[in-house]
This record gives sequence, structure tokens and C-alpha cells, in this order.
Amino acid sequence: MEIYQHFRAEEQPFIDKVLSWIEQVERSYQVKLTDFLDPREQQIVDMLIGTSSGDITMYKHGGNEAAERKRVILAPMYEIVDDTSFQLTLLQASYHEKFVSVTHRDVMGAFLSQGVKRQKLGEIMVGEGTIQIVAAAEIAPYIITNLTSIKKTKIRLEEKPFTEQISKQSAWKTSDKTVSSLRLDAVIKVIYNISRKDAVEMIEKQMVKVNFKIVDDPKFTLEEGDLLSLRGKGRSRLNHINGRTKKDNWKISIAVLQ
Repeated sequence: MEIYQHFRAEEQPFIDKVLSWIEQVERSYQVKLTDFLDPREQQIVDMLIGTSSGDITMYKHGGNEAAERKRVILAPMYEIVDDTSFQLTLLQASYHEKFVSVTHRDVMGAFLSQGVKRQKLGEIMVGEGTIQIVAAAEIAPYIITNLTSIKKTKIRLEEKPFTEQISKQSAWKTSDKTVSSLRLDAVIKVIYNISRKDAVEMIEKQMVKVNFKIVDDPKFTLEEGDLLSLRGKGRSRLNHINGRTKKDNWKISIAVLQ
């Protein structure tokens, strides 16, 4: 299908899924509510909606505007959609910060150990003795019942109104760089100021993610808008590809999460 040429080969299964959602809405005139999608998946849905012939509108919500992971609704244009349509639940628990250190990764690990799909979980906020989880409403009762400890620390999750959600502020520092190529190892080397050898090693050890998915091929070619993360060194984004230099290198604009 011609549409695949605009996307990476590994994205084809998700593209097929989105096309089936669009067809379902066009045929049944009923709303389609997805699980939580990451920013790249949301972008793909938006792009495919633009190529459809039907009058379908895309809505997305993850609890607040700053949320990265959001549930998406595909609906006929006349359908009324509000925040309650996304079926989100905010869960909160407290822990003794003096006696235990809890991280985002700890909460994620505890959640996944319950056998629940990652796609049912949105934002996780951890800090100052408080844990907040945005979850799909349909699995919230199960989480409350079964997720009772993190790092051997007892917790009790309770449902809270979204007016009590902790605001998450993200600050990105932008800059312009020059790279020898758009290969993953070359860009990782420049963004994180490490050697090419170390970049290759970290990629092959599955320490690097592109658009929230592990990529272990140093030769993987990056594109504008790709989100990167290197374990232990934070997250970054390839904002723009600005053309070639006289020496045939690439000029790029990047952003690093502070």
C-alpha cells in the first residue's frame, strides 16, 4: 500500500491497526476509544486521519495538557466528546520519603508485575512522598485491589479528582549541532557528548530508545521529531534537520530535557 512509504517498516503493524479503527468508525458511526498512545503513535493516528475520506475527528487526553501518553478518541464529526469520554482515573498513594526512595521505574515495575498491559497506564508522577497514576478507568479497580506495595513498602491507592493532579513541568533546552550522519550512533554521540564507540556499545546493550521503543541498531536512521532516551543520561529530541554543511555533514536542531 502506498501509504506505508511515508512511515518506517516497523510501524506497519500499528498503521494497520489505526486503519482498521478508521474503517470501523466510518462504517459504524460509533466512537473508537484507544488505550494510551505515546507521542509518536498519536502523530501517526493524526497523519492517517488526514488521509481518510470520512468525516472523522481525532481527540486526545491524558489527564492534563502536559501529559505525553494519551488516550485517543476517533469519532464522527457530529459526536460530542468531553473529558469524561476518555474514561481516565487518577489514583494516588503516599509513602514515607524518609525511609524509602521510590522512582518512576519502581512504580512502573510494580504495575507491570500485576500482569496489566503498559497501554492501560498513562502518566506516572512520583515525588515528595506522593505517587500518582493516570490509568484507564476499566482497570482502576483491579489496580487498587492488587497494587498494594512498591519496593516492599505498603501503599494504598485511592481514586482522586483530576483537580488534585500534580502538575508536571518539562523544560527543554534547544541548540544547533552538526553531525556526520543521521545514524543513531552519530546523533547520540553528539547529543550526549560521548565517544562513537560508547554510543555504539550503549545502543547494542539496548540502553537507547527511539520514540519509546528500544532500538539496538547503531545504523538506525533518525527523522525529524524523533524522541530519544539514553539510560542514565536523560531524554532528547531531534527537532529539525536543517540541511547539509559544505563538508557534507548534517545540520540539526535538538532539544534536551533538563
